[in-house]
Amino acid sequence: MANKLSSRQQAQLAVLEQLPRRFQQLHRMIEESAAPRADETLQRKLVRNLDELKAQTAGIGLGALTETLGVMSMLARRTGGNQMRVRGLQEGLVSLKINYDGALRSATTPEAEVPEKG
Repeated sequence: MANKLSSRQQAQLAVLEQLPRRFQQLHRMIEESAAPRADETLQRKLVRNLDELKAQTAGIGLGALTETLGVMSMLARRTGGNQMRVRGLQEGLVSLKINYDGALRSATTPEAEVPEKG
Protein backbone atom coordinates (compact mmCIF):
# COMPACT_ATOMS: atom_id res chain seq x y z
CA MET A 1 0.00 0.00 0.00
CA ALA A 2 1.48 3.35 -1.03
CA ASN A 3 1.68 6.07 1.57
CA LYS A 4 -0.01 9.33 0.71
CA LEU A 5 1.25 12.79 1.43
CA SER A 6 -0.10 14.49 4.54
CA SER A 7 -2.09 17.71 4.29
CA ARG A 8 0.92 19.61 5.65
CA GLN A 9 3.11 18.18 2.89
CA GLN A 10 0.53 19.06 0.25
CA ALA A 11 0.41 22.65 1.52
CA GLN A 12 4.20 22.80 1.47
CA LEU A 13 4.29 21.51 -2.11
CA ALA A 14 1.80 24.16 -3.21
CA VAL A 15 4.14 26.90 -1.96
CA LEU A 16 7.34 25.16 -3.05
CA GLU A 17 6.10 24.87 -6.65
CA GLN A 18 6.04 28.68 -6.92
CA LEU A 19 9.53 29.24 -5.56
CA PRO A 20 11.77 28.51 -8.61
CA ARG A 21 10.09 31.33 -10.55
CA ARG A 22 10.48 33.64 -7.54
CA PHE A 23 14.15 32.63 -7.23
CA GLN A 24 14.70 33.82 -10.79
CA GLN A 25 13.09 37.15 -9.94
CA LEU A 26 15.25 37.49 -6.84
CA HIS A 27 18.37 36.67 -8.85
CA ARG A 28 17.51 39.29 -11.43
CA MET A 29 16.86 41.95 -8.78
CA ILE A 30 20.10 41.13 -6.93
CA GLU A 31 22.09 41.41 -10.14
CA GLU A 32 20.38 44.69 -11.04
CA SER A 33 21.17 46.09 -7.60
CA ALA A 34 24.86 45.38 -8.22
CA ALA A 35 24.87 47.91 -11.04
CA PRO A 36 25.91 51.47 -10.20
CA ARG A 37 22.60 52.79 -11.56
CA ALA A 38 20.50 50.83 -9.03
CA ASP A 39 18.03 52.97 -7.13
CA GLU A 40 16.21 52.73 -3.83
CA THR A 41 13.00 51.54 -5.48
CA LEU A 42 14.69 48.33 -6.56
CA GLN A 43 15.96 47.74 -3.01
CA ARG A 44 12.47 48.21 -1.57
CA LYS A 45 11.01 45.80 -4.14
CA LEU A 46 13.66 43.21 -3.27
CA VAL A 47 12.96 43.54 0.47
CA ARG A 48 9.20 43.31 -0.15
CA ASN A 49 9.62 40.11 -2.19
CA LEU A 50 11.88 38.56 0.46
CA ASP A 51 9.38 39.43 3.20
CA GLU A 52 6.47 37.95 1.23
CA LEU A 53 8.33 34.70 0.70
CA LYS A 54 9.35 34.62 4.35
CA ALA A 55 5.72 34.96 5.45
CA GLN A 56 4.59 32.22 3.06
CA THR A 57 7.24 29.75 4.19
CA ALA A 58 6.75 30.53 7.88
CA GLY A 59 3.04 29.82 7.55
CA ILE A 60 3.59 26.22 6.47
CA GLY A 61 6.50 25.24 8.67
CA LEU A 62 9.53 25.52 6.38
CA GLY A 63 11.95 26.74 9.02
CA ALA A 64 15.22 26.62 7.08
CA LEU A 65 13.77 28.58 4.16
CA THR A 66 12.17 31.09 6.51
CA GLU A 67 15.43 31.65 8.36
CA THR A 68 17.43 32.15 5.16
CA LEU A 69 14.85 34.56 3.76
CA GLY A 70 14.90 36.51 7.02
CA VAL A 71 18.68 36.89 6.91
CA MET A 72 18.53 37.96 3.27
CA SER A 73 15.80 40.49 4.03
CA MET A 74 17.82 41.95 6.89
CA LEU A 75 20.90 42.15 4.68
CA ALA A 76 18.96 43.85 1.88
CA ARG A 77 17.77 46.54 4.32
CA ARG A 78 21.27 47.42 5.46
CA THR A 79 22.99 50.56 4.40
CA GLY A 80 26.63 50.86 3.57
CA GLY A 81 28.75 49.13 0.97
CA ASN A 82 26.73 47.94 -1.99
CA GLN A 83 29.30 45.30 -3.01
CA MET A 84 29.17 43.63 0.40
CA ARG A 85 25.36 43.61 0.41
CA VAL A 86 25.15 42.17 -3.12
CA ARG A 87 27.72 39.47 -2.32
CA GLY A 88 25.80 38.49 0.81
CA LEU A 89 22.53 38.33 -1.11
CA GLN A 90 24.11 36.18 -3.81
CA GLU A 91 25.41 33.75 -1.19
CA GLY A 92 22.02 33.81 0.52
CA LEU A 93 20.33 32.87 -2.75
CA VAL A 94 22.64 29.86 -3.13
CA SER A 95 21.80 28.82 0.44
CA LEU A 96 18.12 29.35 -0.30
CA LYS A 97 18.28 27.00 -3.28
CA ILE A 98 20.01 24.32 -1.20
CA ASN A 99 17.37 24.63 1.53
CA TYR A 100 14.67 24.52 -1.16
CA ASP A 101 15.99 21.19 -2.44
CA GLY A 102 15.89 19.75 1.07
CA ALA A 103 12.39 21.07 1.71
CA LEU A 104 11.15 19.69 -1.61
CA ARG A 105 12.64 16.29 -0.85
CA SER A 106 11.02 16.31 2.60
CA ALA A 107 7.64 17.41 1.24
CA THR A 108 7.55 14.74 -1.47
CA THR A 109 8.61 11.84 0.75
CA PRO A 110 5.52 10.21 2.28
CA GLU A 111 5.54 10.18 6.06
CA ALA A 112 5.36 6.83 7.81
CA GLU A 113 2.04 6.22 9.45
CA VAL A 114 2.13 6.12 13.22
CA PRO A 115 -0.07 3.34 14.62
CA GLU A 116 -2.63 4.63 17.09
CA LYS A 117 -2.77 3.24 20.61
CA GLY A 118 -5.93 1.63 21.79
